[in-house]
Amino acid sequence: MSASWRRTLESFLIPFGALVAALALFGVFCALSGANPFAVYGAIWKAGFGKWSTFQNTLIRAAPLMLSGLCTALPARLGLVIIGNEGALVVGGLAAVATGLTLGTAVPPVMVQVGMAIAGMIAGGIWIGAAGWLRHYRAVNETISSLLLNYIAIALLNHLVGGPMKDPSSLNKPSTFPLADVNMLGNIPGTRVHWGLLYGVIACVIAYFLIQRTTFGFSARVAGGNVRAARVAGLPVGKLTVIVCFLAGSCAGLAGMVEVAAVQGAANESLNVGYGYGGIMVAFAAHHNPLAAILISLLVGGILASGGILQRSFGLPDATVLVFEGLVFLVVLFSDSLYGKFALFKEKPVVTTSSSPPPSPGQEPVAMG
Repeated sequence: MSASWRRTLESFLIPFGALVAALALFGVFCALSGANPFAVYGAIWKAGFGKWSTFQNTLIRAAPLMLSGLCTALPARLGLVIIGNEGALVVGGLAAVATGLTLGTAVPPVMVQVGMAIAGMIAGGIWIGAAGWLRHYRAVNETISSLLLNYIAIALLNHLVGGPMKDPSSLNKPSTFPLADVNMLGNIPGTRVHWGLLYGVIACVIAYFLIQRTTFGFSARVAGGNVRAARVAGLPVGKLTVIVCFLAGSCAGLAGMVEVAAVQGAANESLNVGYGYGGIMVAFAAHHNPLAAILISLLVGGILASGGILQRSFGLPDATVLVFEGLVFLVVLFSDSLYGKFALFKEKPVVTTSSSPPPSPGQEPVAMG
């Protein structure tokens, strides 16, 4: 078996084994909770993937996960661990709503939607770009700073929807004024799935080609592999760091725009529903590959779509799907340490034999030049 095939097989079997292990651990959790694990697995499949009508629920949840996953996957190519996805999504949603309400119906709906998307991307990009700037120019750990930025974004959301941007008619659930119906993102014809899904797929494809097929992406990967070597080669590491973090945050900001313009219709506490944190798991489970993030988002979206049926049919807590997500995340992270550890995937050393004995000392051939 060639070395490339060994690596391909390893990259497939180890994640697959990690998923099987996570399913087994989740089965133990279900059994301890008094539910039949196999019946729970069947319910998850039925609720998330069993029929086209239920699969559409999965697709709706997968869209923001794809975009949010890129917020962690892109900086990871620079060796950065960004977990500020939730904060970037929240500020992106707030910026999108503010733009949509400001433009109203004075301009064509398409222009309003474009304006909301741009505003959300800029807000999210600045949010994560700030963490990248702090990392490079002030040596502030990007994981801690991006995590703390989440709490600032959530506090900002609560302040604005409960104060300056509050719709007086939203009593039980404080929200901003709703977007005009004509400015909402519609559904893909013949489905209940909004156009945000297409945004997510296109963003993942563009991110893959940007990182894998462009000079910019090559520079980012070089800087992520060895910062000192990148500086010696003359690469602008600081500029790369800020730009990549800005692009990553803009993806999460676009996810916030999709949520308010396609699902919620306004900014409220539902923006802080956990898609940002789910995106972190998507990125790590996909090994920071934007194309693989599409498939992982579908898997996680299906798990999220099954939360209600698990609660109704088995009496399991509503947070059961979060337990499943957490187990998958932990096992996948652990599986990263298994690469290169199995003899099956290692290339066997080539042993060469010679028919003539080695020359005696002092009898080595002399190169004539």
